[in-house]
Parts: sequence; structure tokens; C-alpha cells
Amino acid sequence: MSIVEIKIPSPGESITEVEIGSWLKADGDYVKLDETICEIETDKATLPLIAESSGVLKIILQEGETAGIGDVACSIDIDAIQPEKTSAETPSASSETAEVKEKSVSTADSYAAGHPSPAARKMIAEQGIANVSGGGPGGRITKADVQEQGRQVPDGVAAAESVLQMEPAEASGSRNKKRERLSRLRRKLAERLVAVKNETAMLTTFNEVDMQAILDLRSQSKDVFLEKYKVKLGFMGLFTKACTEALKEFPAVNAQLDGDEIVFHDYVDMGIAVSAPKGLMVPVVRNAESLTLAQIETEIARLAKRARDNKISIEEMEGGTFSITNGGVFGSMLSTPILNPPQSAILGMHNIVERPMAVNGKVEIRPVMYLALSYDHRIVDGQQSVSFLVRVKENLENPTRMLF
Repeated sequence: MSIVEIKIPSPGESITEVEIGSWLKADGDYVKLDETICEIETDKATLPLIAESSGVLKIILQEGETAGIGDVACSIDIDAIQPEKTSAETPSASSETAEVKEKSVSTADSYAAGHPSPAARKMIAEQGIANVSGGGPGGRITKADVQEQGRQVPDGVAAAESVLQMEPAEASGSRNKKRERLSRLRRKLAERLVAVKNETAMLTTFNEVDMQAILDLRSQSKDVFLEKYKVKLGFMGLFTKACTEALKEFPAVNAQLDGDEIVFHDYVDMGIAVSAPKGLMVPVVRNAESLTLAQIETEIARLAKRARDNKISIEEMEGGTFSITNGGVFGSMLSTPILNPPQSAILGMHNIVERPMAVNGKVEIRPVMYLALSYDHRIVDGQQSVSFLVRVKENLENPTRMLF
């Protein structure tokens, strides 16, 4: 018997241990080469464990266990023969039909016994009559049964008995509970979010943007852009471009605090928040300030797909200098985005809504988006944060000037 051991791979230099998330194959299953058999959870992402050979799987590390890099997670017997598929036996149609009919009859009989018809139920509620015996089919309480009971019992006595003998109503909705293990990624994210609130002087400034020029640009150029560059012209690429231009003027917004020093960057590694199946991930577009709009859109699309497919690597999410998050895709009107440490600022986008605006002394209905910039006040002054957001607003309202 030839055995191949599948070991925990190294997700990155800073990670020394992982947690077994969930096995996608059961112990004893036949797995194929390059098939994903398990999900490994780190502090930063969920990564796949790939079968290095075809054969029968033997699981060694169970779900929830912590493992070090290089530990054996499972083994594969490569000499095992792939089992043939067998068709499951199914009961005959006649026996199924008979069983269903039998269940239907018994269910109907048991339900009818002691249950009033709609008309009888209404009379019982109005007259306060209790202890009515069913004389209808299957023991069902009919209108005639209620009338007969009403003639036998005085109204006052019936009402009193109805109140005293009334059974408590049963809840009609489900009251089940479900517990799920908090993933390593979610636990680490929770720790970081609390740390951001406790260890930074986070503040948020807001502004609004008239999005008409952006909408016009996309409407006029999206088909040509898609045909030429094979990628869609989206909002995120335009916002990335607007931010990289503004960050050149206000470098503190693109800086980081390291002990008693501020680290300034002459480049922009733009973090783009992406909603993935395992939670929020922030892949990074490297040197976004030097990329064209088409290159930015292409890289965003590539990284977003890898994040949603659970194939994003640790290296692709490390080292961002500034981030953008778009709550508008979920319908958010306004929010306070939380910092992605050690970055000093993050821009929050929101939904576009038609609102009345004063334009050249007249009230017009315009597509408006609210922007929110959260920043670490230890690094970024109020004047810098407000001026940066104003510059982003100006870039978006004049996209032709920004791009050319």
C-alpha cells in the first residue's frame, strides 16, 4: 500500500499555525488529483488544501484543530481502486402511492377529531361555548354541534367555563436555535476591530458628490471600454483613480504610524474591500498610482474573483496603504467605515440616490452619493482629511480632468 501524506502548506512568512476549517471530503472517500479536499483557516484568509494524488482519503486532523506548518493533515492511499457508482434502490411506485394514501387518510382523521369547522369556530368564539363534542365526519366539530351545546348550557356558565378551561395558545413559528463555530478568520477580525476602536483616535468626515458626470462618462464609454480592454468600466476603478490623485497632494492620508515615527509612502497600494463567502477581505492593488484606469479595473476584477472563489493568497492582501469600501452595493446610505490597521485612513462609498441640489441658483434633481472618510487623528489633521475628501469630490465631479 502506497501512502502520500498531505501536509499543511505555509500561507506566508508571518503565519506559523492554522486551523482546520472544514473537510469537503469524508474519511474513506475517493479523491482525485488537484481536488480541493479541505479548507484551512488563518488569521487573514481561508485557503484550500489540495489533493496531491488520487486515492482513498484518511483524515488525520479534525475540524477545529490547530496545526503547525508542515503537520500532516491527511493521507491518501494511491493504490486504492476508485469504486464504481451503484444506483440506489428505490421503492416501487405502487408501494409509494399506497403509503402516501395511507398516511394522508390517517393524518386527516387525526386532525379532524375535535377540530371545529370555520363556521363552528366563529360561533364558539362569539358565544364563549366550551367542551363541544364533534359529531361530524372523523369527529369534526360542526355548526350543529355548537348550536346543540349552546342550548344545553346557559350563556353565563358557558362563558365562564370557556375562560377557565381555555388551553394556552401554542406558538406557530419556529423557535429553533443553531450554533456555528466562529472561524479563526472571524475571531481575528473581531480582535482587530476592537483594537482599532481602542488604540486609534478614529474620526470620520463626510461629503457629498454629484455623480452625474461619472454616470455620463460610464454611459458614453462603457461599450468602447469593454471592447478595447475586455473589462467593464466600474465605479471602483474611477474612485481608485480619484483617490490616488488626491493622495499625491495629501501624503499623510497615505501614511502609517510606526512607534514614534510616521512612515510616508511615495506609492499607493490600494486595498479594495470585497465581500467573500468567508467574510470581508481586502485584496491590494499594487502601485495603483502608476496604473491606467483599464489596468486598475483589470486588477480589481482579478483580485475580487480570487477572493470570491476562496483562492486569494496572504501576499495579495498584505501591505495596503489606503483602502476603499463600497457599502452602496448593499444599499447603504451613510456609514462610518472602520480603519484597516496599520493604515491611517479608509474611504467609504455609498448608494447613489436622486436628491434635490442647488445648481447655479436653481434646484435640480441630481444623482448624489455620500462619501465618508475615516482617519486616525494621531496622524491626519482635520484640515488634511477634509481637504483630501474635497479633492476626491472634485476629481469625481470632473472626471475628464482627472483622467486626461
